[in-house]
Parts: sequence; structure tokens; C-alpha cells
Amino acid sequence: MSPDLLKILQFFLLALIWLFFLRVIRAVWVEVRPPKERWWKQRQDGVARPRGPYLRVLEPDGLRGQIYEIGEEMTVGRAAGCGVSIDGDAFVSNLHARVFLKNGKPWIEDLGSTNGTFVNSRRVAVPTPLKKGDLVKLGGAVLEVDR
Repeated sequence: MSPDLLKILQFFLLALIWLFFLRVIRAVWVEVRPPKERWWKQRQDGVARPRGPYLRVLEPDGLRGQIYEIGEEMTVGRAAGCGVSIDGDAFVSNLHARVFLKNGKPWIEDLGSTNGTFVNSRRVAVPTPLKKGDLVKLGGAVLEVDR
């Protein structure tokens, strides 16, 4: 082999190693960072409501009624660093889905979960827009989209 080819292969291997380490660091960061704070606005009756679109937990019973405001981007899964953390459900992946705003509208994307993400009983294969009243099912958890 020529020395030039060996040099190119060395740089390629080094780049692959760096990419691997960056992915590992990102995965660790998602697991250990605390959930983002949610900003609420007060209604006249004193009940706190999110400013924009949000997800309300319908199932499991232990989380029923929890409200999660959809910010620019949040993840849903079992990991503690997820914006919506669903503990104890073995059918929910650590990083199951990503919910994000695109042009002010909520969208959802499956992050390669084993059991899939469903919107109104349809499996999500590509980023999918969400509208008020949509039911999002991840494992045994059911979330409702509201505004």
C-alpha cells in the first residue's frame, strides 16, 4: 500500500472514532440532564395552563393528568432526561419519540423505538403533524394533544 493511502485510512479511522465518542457523549448527556423547566401562564380562574400546545397524560394511571408543554423540542421515553419520562413501562424505549414544533405546529417523530409510536392508532413512520385531540400511544402510555 502506498503511504498516501495509509494516511487517508488513518484520518478516516480517526474520524470514525471521534463520531463514535460524540454519539456516546450525547447519549450520556440525554440520560443525566434534568428535565427542562416548563413555563406556565395563569388563567383568570387561577389554574395554570401551558402557553402553547401541550401533551396531557391519559394513561398510565400513575401519571394521569400530568401536562407537558411542547417546547421547541422534547423527547418522550423512559430515560430520566426526557421531557416526558414514562417510568416502569417496559414497552417504552429509553428515547422513544421526539415531539417538536415546526412553524408553530406540533409534530412527532419515532426515534427507532422497538414497539413503535402511534397517532390515532396509526403507526408513525415519518415525522407526523399533530392536532388538538390526537391520541399518541407509546407502549402502554397514552397522551392527548391539546392547546
